[in-house]
Amino acid sequence: MKFALGQRWISDTESDLGLGTVVALEGRMLTLLFPASGDTRYYAQAEAPLTRVTFNVGDEISSADGFKVHVSAIKQQHENLIYCGQRSDTEEYIELRETFLDHFISFSKPQDRLFAGQIDRFDWFTLRYQAWQHIHQQQQNPLQGLVGARISLIPHQLHIANTVAKRHAPRVLLADEVGLGKTIEAGLIIHQQIISGLASRILIVVPETLQHQWLVEMLRRFNLHFAIFDQERCEQASLDTANPFDTEQLVLCSLNFLKNSPRWHQQALESQWDLLVVDEAHHLQWQPDAPSEDYLRISELAEKTAGLILLTATPDQLGHQSHFARLKLLDSDRFHSYEQFVAEEKNYQHIATVAKPLLGEEDINEASISALQQTLSESDISSELAQLNSTDSKLQLSARQQLLEQLLDRHGTGRILFRNSRASVKGFPKRQPQFAGLTMPEQYTNALKVHNSFNPDLTAAQRADAHLFPEQIFQALDPSASWCQFDPRVEHLLHLLKSHKHEKFLLICSNAATAIALEEAVRTQEGIRAAVFHEGMSIVERDKAAAYFAQEDYAAQLLLCSEIGSEGRNFQFAHHLVLFDLPLNPDLLEQRIGRLDRIGQQADIQIHVPYFIDHAQQILMQWYDQGLNAFTQTCQTGRVIFEQFADKLQSLLAEANYDQQAVQTVITATTSANQALKQQLEQGRDLLLEINSGGGTAAQQLADTIDAQDDGTELPMLMLKAWDMFGVNQDDHSDTSIVLTPGDHMQCNFPWLPEDGTTVTFDRATALAQEDIQLLTWDHPMVRGTLDLLTTEPQGNSSVAILANKALPAGTYFVEFNFIVEASAPAQLQLNRYLPATPIRVLLDKSGTNLSDKVKFEQLNKQLKPIGRQTASKLVNALQSLIHPLISQASSFAEQQLSQVQSLAVQHVTEQLNQQHQRLSALRQLNPSVRADEIDAVAEQQQQLLTYVSKARLKLDALRLIIVTGD
Repeated sequence: MKFALGQRWISDTESDLGLGTVVALEGRMLTLLFPASGDTRYYAQAEAPLTRVTFNVGDEISSADGFKVHVSAIKQQHENLIYCGQRSDTEEYIELRETFLDHFISFSKPQDRLFAGQIDRFDWFTLRYQAWQHIHQQQQNPLQGLVGARISLIPHQLHIANTVAKRHAPRVLLADEVGLGKTIEAGLIIHQQIISGLASRILIVVPETLQHQWLVEMLRRFNLHFAIFDQERCEQASLDTANPFDTEQLVLCSLNFLKNSPRWHQQALESQWDLLVVDEAHHLQWQPDAPSEDYLRISELAEKTAGLILLTATPDQLGHQSHFARLKLLDSDRFHSYEQFVAEEKNYQHIATVAKPLLGEEDINEASISALQQTLSESDISSELAQLNSTDSKLQLSARQQLLEQLLDRHGTGRILFRNSRASVKGFPKRQPQFAGLTMPEQYTNALKVHNSFNPDLTAAQRADAHLFPEQIFQALDPSASWCQFDPRVEHLLHLLKSHKHEKFLLICSNAATAIALEEAVRTQEGIRAAVFHEGMSIVERDKAAAYFAQEDYAAQLLLCSEIGSEGRNFQFAHHLVLFDLPLNPDLLEQRIGRLDRIGQQADIQIHVPYFIDHAQQILMQWYDQGLNAFTQTCQTGRVIFEQFADKLQSLLAEANYDQQAVQTVITATTSANQALKQQLEQGRDLLLEINSGGGTAAQQLADTIDAQDDGTELPMLMLKAWDMFGVNQDDHSDTSIVLTPGDHMQCNFPWLPEDGTTVTFDRATALAQEDIQLLTWDHPMVRGTLDLLTTEPQGNSSVAILANKALPAGTYFVEFNFIVEASAPAQLQLNRYLPATPIRVLLDKSGTNLSDKVKFEQLNKQLKPIGRQTASKLVNALQSLIHPLISQASSFAEQQLSQVQSLAVQHVTEQLNQQHQRLSALRQLNPSVRADEIDAVAEQQQQLLTYVSKARLKLDALRLIIVTGD
């Protein structure tokens, strides 16, 4: 192949890209620009899967400017073709360089292969036809992007992902309580945005300790390969490129890396991202005059990135102003004034009161109907109100759901803030605290006396801290001694481990030195296998420790974590938690317990709390247990209550003597305040948020629909046939899983099949139980890659078959055509939702009569038999002159259907996007959280979609000659 600038070529493997132009030749490489789709491709000249676009005298060709030319002569200049002829519109003579040919021209060559004797096996044609049918269905599937994750089908997670992922550049805060699956929700959103084409470049920013966990979760659950960027990676990449962040589509890095490296932070800013994801966003502290450096770094990235997802289980952890500031990151126009935000929150209780009757099953009374009419006065809800108390339960449920959605859509922060609580999500195990009162050793008592006497100016907070962690005071005074030799909590821990030899324990303490000392104690005193996990270790060392604890054979029974272990990591395979000490922060306590108390936990959680009797540790334990009920239930009120009682509590903890009456007074006041705050939250915005976040009946229906699709047989049948055809070896692994390995005669590099093979399943339960097994769904890269192979490679696009039918004269023939309606457009427009790749089948007899409506594909295919290639080639040669005119006739029939397909697509685009635009415009009048650019994007999308629909064209994808025999 000889290439030159300006030449037009078409991709043999990606014909939907349209006509490509050679724009660069560098050494052995060439660059093609495909203007129709806006894509660029790079090829090795010697192996480029390209076909030169050339026309002949007598052809009619289209120019990029829209006019047609009847070719009467062809010139060549500098390796470029010049088509000479008459314009069809003005009849003037013109010379059209090939560079200016219509970018949307499509080429189909099944007839060339057929007449050249390149006739495929009978099965290939059938499989290719079925692949196009599946592509057509899946491009319109509303579940696309949701079914492919290796996750349990949990309704609230699916609802949030389904709601958010379909938006243009979503900007939301995922704030589910600990253990409800925020990472999965974010992963589902990322996955769906990528598959739908709404996003291609993603930046995830997480605490350094969670980098590898996110990396593994994205790959294991969503088949997404992220690249971790750190100092070493960036320095290495900068040797070959101006901006290292431009070298990967999916990037994962730590917040500390961006904060401590201004150079790399600037490079990240200069790179173009579609979606920014920030985990543990409660660390982004903000005050009106003093935003934290973490907040500023993320704020700069958020301003330059269209989509933003923030994750935090404790949105109010750093105060209500910081919570407002995170909302401000999402939409600075909407959340510009903290005072206005606080004022608006006061109205949430009223909306929750109006919404609450819709959640029940009892009849809606007149007062509630009147309240609904007043609150939704901008909408005509008469039909929904008429059905509220209908005897038809389906109509009644639908009406309630529609009214509820309108309420939630128009009021509160429901469009950008999602928060589910354990109270609204069922299925969690119980928390069972096991308190162990122990006598404080004399060594600690003496050490505290010395510490206090040497430091008479200590604040109450400092004295309280010393009393809560006496082992640290003792060790500081006598570094050569070991507190583990006499601390009764160590003996209590060893007793627990020995009495539950076959069960795993997670221990969390406040200090890394404590964890290290305890690991040495359990190893040297009893030979118990243990691993430590703390901030002084590298990320790789932490990952190894977590893996050592997680594995089943020759594994650690105990994992000892410093406070760092209470954030982000999930250890729900264990159900024993030892709180060696207690943090003076209710949110940290909840995060500690949340490492085990999560969706997926199968057993009740045993929370072991050793403490020293009549000392500060007992006071804090009782305050948590009796005041907040924090050990048995999640405590979303903890931070607010702590701020209210912090001074009194720290004063009690700072005293050397235990005053039962004073302690009980504070606990009684805490209990009262906690109950009042809980009641206030339940009546106010939390209820409103949970209604919106949980999804209700619609969320359960979504999960049921995915479950039903999982049970379908179409996908397994397609893949089993494809593996056979491509030469992939298949061996049973179990009743529900298959081992795949490359065959000796495999026809190509099969997608997502490594050289050493892989194990796959179509059963979700099997994939969840065995993480080394791939879950194959319509979203899986292997399945999507297989469909691409079946429809872009030439196999199956030319075929010959025998029809044994005594009712028809021997020698009669039919020609079966499969045309594809396709259109090129930028991926983010999601054109396939409105105009999917649509197969059009035409079946002609020898006289040119179209029988496709009378004779269905499956009906005909069952009666056909294969024929040898040599015999088939002879039959084709004999009938070639008769087949040629049938191709033109088939194209005419297909063109008629193309117009219908385009009309339906235009109708679909217009109806759906008009409705969406009107809804968002009306909604913005009531709820400023709807962004103006979101509305503008809908209008722009509609205009562009209609343009691309009008440019849809037909591609003859495959044809089959059918010969009738009398046998």
